[in-house]
Amino acid sequence: MPGAARAFMVFGALSALLGAAPPLKAQDRVPIEAVRAINTARTRSVKINGGLQVYRPASCMFATAALDNPCLVSSDSDGFVFSFMGGPPAWQERDLAPSLETEIRISPDGTIVEELIYNGPPR
Repeated sequence: MPGAARAFMVFGALSALLGAAPPLKAQDRVPIEAVRAINTARTRSVKINGGLQVYRPASCMFATAALDNPCLVSSDSDGFVFSFMGGPPAWQERDLAPSLETEIRISPDGTIVEELIYNGPPR
């Protein structure tokens, strides 16, 4: 078996074993503005809630900013709105209830926090 074919088989088997998602197709790629927006929102939420030593946003804030991300409330000409829970480090892994909820609007280019809509106890 040629090296490239063997590498593809190994990669495919490893991806299946690890549960990795299939590679994105060109039409599925997330716009750079959406990538910036989720990073901006996550970074701001960590900063205002005390840093990574005491706070972690929900895992969806570490995922892609694709339209099917449950943290992404809206994405339009007004920008990106994210709403997500957070809590102490490992709160999700330990099945603990979140202690904070954050809702935040990011600029259409993904670089500016335009509004902190809510940051407090889960509503």
